[in-house]
Amino acid sequence: MRLALFTDTFHPQVNGVARTLARLCEAVRARGGQVRVFTTTDAHAQPHPDTVRFPSRAFWAYPELQLAWPSSTAVIAALRDFNPTLVHAATEFGVGLAGRRAALQLGVPFVSSYHTSFTAYAGHYGLGLLATPGWAYLRWFHNGGQRTYCPTQSIVNEVTAQGFTGCSVWSRGVDSERFSPSYRSEAFRERLGADAGTLVVSYVGRLAAEKGIDVAISALHQVADAHPGKIRCLFVGDGPYEHTARNAAPRGSTFTGKLEGPALSEAYASSDVLIFPSTTDTFGNVMLEAMASGVPVLAANVGPSREVVPPDTGWLATPGEADAFAQVLHETVQDRPDVVRRGLRAREVALARSWGAIWDALFSDYLAVHAPR
Repeated sequence: MRLALFTDTFHPQVNGVARTLARLCEAVRARGGQVRVFTTTDAHAQPHPDTVRFPSRAFWAYPELQLAWPSSTAVIAALRDFNPTLVHAATEFGVGLAGRRAALQLGVPFVSSYHTSFTAYAGHYGLGLLATPGWAYLRWFHNGGQRTYCPTQSIVNEVTAQGFTGCSVWSRGVDSERFSPSYRSEAFRERLGADAGTLVVSYVGRLAAEKGIDVAISALHQVADAHPGKIRCLFVGDGPYEHTARNAAPRGSTFTGKLEGPALSEAYASSDVLIFPSTTDTFGNVMLEAMASGVPVLAANVGPSREVVPPDTGWLATPGEADAFAQVLHETVQDRPDVVRRGLRAREVALARSWGAIWDALFSDYLAVHAPR
């Protein structure tokens, strides 16, 4: 297999999509294939012989997103040089659009993946009028390929209802050695001001308004006020909403910034509950990482989260309602044995979500659609 991967986010950026695509590249190479990534520029990126970066600039409505508009001539020449057996676009704009156009022109099998609910983001930022033309564009883009890979069945159902064809689930796995209860650290908890009787509630991910952070902070305030000294709040990540979140969070909250490697593993495992209020994510990788760490998840009751968090591994709360999240947290403060039970079960469920099985399924489908050369 010779995979050409087109994406607007890639290492060293740290987000769920970039990390998943990095794993995809590792898996292709580990199985004897070759992969070349076509992506945007990044000031912190190191040169790599199999990464082609096109000049890019920040998207005005979302500065953390880089967009590039490479010429068809440059992309076609680059593809001819690599001679791929399959082109996979992980973004519908800029780089992905160029990859789609070049693949169809050269007759190379083309597939895509749907990672971001742009219509949900548009609604959140008051751009709801873009939803109808947005769906029309996304349908045109994805239906140009032989497959559209979605992270959950609920997303398959959503886009199929909008007229997408050839949709298939490409789920996510978790490294249960990297994310493990063995990383739990009492020293870390002490630095948070937590002891054995304290409930540590963590949020891990980008600090952005569309992630529902306001809902989480409001719920945490209610619980902190009702149970003084019994709860500590931990925020791991960075983003455009960080300053606002720091000012709004309950007193004594800890903001670590972006963490990676053992430091991230320690933060997960040293928590007691992960709060995930997002309604815009197509898949919350952090939920699986918390579960593998033995930490139950409190998530918004939306389709993607329901597929990741079975009832005995955490709790689901009414989307967007801080009172509903707070009610669950009140119960967790008062019933710590239940938190432990759900955490143990969460670990069991996560152990069954190996990346190896995920890649077996995806590569089998890759081989079914790409033309051998």
